[in-house]
Amino acid sequence: MKSILRKVVLGVALVGALGALSGVATAQDINIIAVTHGQANDPFWSVVKNGVSAGAKDAGVSIDYRAPETFDMVAMSQLIDAAVNQKPAGLIVSIPDSSALGPSIEKAVAAGIPVISINSGSDVSKSLGALLHVGQDEYSAGKAAGEKLKEMGGKVAICVNQEVGNVSLDQRCKGFSDGFAGTVTVLPVSNDPADVQAKVKAALSSNAETDTVMALGASTAGEPSLAAVADAGMTGKINVATFDLSADFLKAVASGEAAFAIDQQQFLQGYLPVVFLANHAKYGLIPGGNVPSGPNLITKEKAAQVVELSAKGIR
Repeated sequence: MKSILRKVVLGVALVGALGALSGVATAQDINIIAVTHGQANDPFWSVVKNGVSAGAKDAGVSIDYRAPETFDMVAMSQLIDAAVNQKPAGLIVSIPDSSALGPSIEKAVAAGIPVISINSGSDVSKSLGALLHVGQDEYSAGKAAGEKLKEMGGKVAICVNQEVGNVSLDQRCKGFSDGFAGTVTVLPVSNDPADVQAKVKAALSSNAETDTVMALGASTAGEPSLAAVADAGMTGKINVATFDLSADFLKAVASGEAAFAIDQQQFLQGYLPVVFLANHAKYGLIPGGNVPSGPNLITKEKAAQVVELSAKGIR
């Protein structure tokens, strides 16, 4: 009898061990694909990618991160279509242009692929069938920035847009203009820092009353804008603020050469969707609504604390 009981116990233990191993294997077999519009030369998106990688490591799943070489909605929609054909356990997408990307996202949803949107597209995410959105409301963030810069005495501003055609950046400028309640001119530029610096400097030269510069990306537009203000000999006389973070811009905030930076915590935009989709694939769990990752205004008092993490690709 004891022998029989022993065999039964050993058998149960073996089944339990095999079940545990099976669970681990299942986790490793979960593949999630992320497709964003972020360009390879933009440090902002490298932080998103760091978050994606960290999320995959912590959740024990595999991740495939893809993005077009330039801001190209046709190329991005093709990347989403290709991802759908691979039938991943989950799909993460940014939505800078819903009219261009919507059909591809809806195709993923129709194929039964769980979709979470990040960064841009909070206003259309639900209508396209995404489970939820992780990011910040761009209009509200822009309005908060405008109100702050108005408090700082601003009356005439330029809004430096380094990615014309990205609806989220248009929303940032619109929110900024409404919050600023002064004269705002949108300045279209490219992702080339030299181009940004030259065009901002020219804009300052053409209107001596400009007292505020609102950039829409720290490395791509914020740092070159600071350089343009310095070239014009107006450092400390023109308030320069930016969306997003970079170590050099934060140093300028800490030293008083820049007004503030708006942190949307893009590491979380990469990290959280991977963890959410992994738990959805394993257990059917998902948060009940959107997750706001920002905005957080990083002023002189906070900047020094964030510089190190920004340099490490986390903030």
